[in-house]
Amino acid sequence: MKYTLTIQDLFIYPIKSLGGIRLNEAQAEERGFRYDRRWMLVDHQGAFVSQRTFPQLALLGVELFAKHLLVFHKYNPSQKLEISLDLAEGPEIPVVIWDDEVLGKLVSKEVDRWFSDFLGFGVHLVVMPETTHRKVDPRYAVKGENVSFADGMPYLLISQESLDELNSRLEIPVPMNRFRPNIVISGGEPFIEDQLKAVQIGGLDFRIVKPCARCVLTTVDQETGEKGKEPLRTLSLYRTQNNKVMFGQNVIALQSGVIRVGDEVNY
Repeated sequence: MKYTLTIQDLFIYPIKSLGGIRLNEAQAEERGFRYDRRWMLVDHQGAFVSQRTFPQLALLGVELFAKHLLVFHKYNPSQKLEISLDLAEGPEIPVVIWDDEVLGKLVSKEVDRWFSDFLGFGVHLVVMPETTHRKVDPRYAVKGENVSFADGMPYLLISQESLDELNSRLEIPVPMNRFRPNIVISGGEPFIEDQLKAVQIGGLDFRIVKPCARCVLTTVDQETGEKGKEPLRTLSLYRTQNNKVMFGQNVIALQSGVIRVGDEVNY
């Protein structure tokens, strides 16, 4: 059966492991949507800092303006920070995301102090320079693509029906923000994304390259910053492949351009 699939939501997460931003339209680029995971918190050893270990990062929301990012505490709006989109006082330092070591540029000492005060230990905020090339795993790359500070792939796609099916199994439903997708589609059967290989959205070609293995970050309530056991426990009962829990699909963009909420997904 052929379904009519459309874009329901588009999201970016400018600072890795902080709050997401819903967009009506997004500029697709090789590394991911523009501004998506171009900034990242690292410790003094250069290792990335995330909600996996520090779930309280979920309490920091982010808004995007024409010339700056606004970071704010969801329950204490007076606790906020403006970061100019072109602020990068430097220098460049080696930073580590999983198995990759690349160069990130320090944003500013003032920004470092703000995040360090929030977390209670010393961190730096780095931005990814255009000169930094972090390659997608060659097993899944199509044209030797680069990726941002995302875990491994430029885009994550999930269908609303997949979440609805999961929630039908849960005592307490979870929202889509537990899974931090970039592209949410709707109009098909649950897990239709598992069947997709190549799609066209807004005239742009995308390639679905591999299922997304999920981790404990999905158990962090994005409103409270508290960890639980769901939905990972339930997902593990029926979405486990090779000892990994799969939900959503990793995607690569083969062209740059704008896609919009409401666009049809041709497959």
